[in-house]
Amino acid sequence: MELLVFAGSARSSALMALQQARAGDFDASAAHMAESKQAVTQAHQIQTRLIGLDEGCGKLAINLITVHAQDHLMNAMVIQDLADDMIELYRRQAQTEARG
Repeated sequence: MELLVFAGSARSSALMALQQARAGDFDASAAHMAESKQAVTQAHQIQTRLIGLDEGCGKLAINLITVHAQDHLMNAMVIQDLADDMIELYRRQAQTEARG
């Protein structure tokens, strides 16, 4: 369940970072991305523990919550990658508008 919570937090924080960048608040955006990356780190630690317990042998039962948590983690990581690029685009756009 912790994996699901951390993955969901990572996703939400990355989306908040995008909203803040769109609004031009790049400090808040960076803070949200840092939160997102920390949450992914925590989710990865849990995921690594689970993989170690399973040892690739099917020792752990796979249930809908586990699959859902993995899905959230994967989505959070993809959103982080895209958010990093989009935030940079928002930053460049803001700089261009400030000059012009």
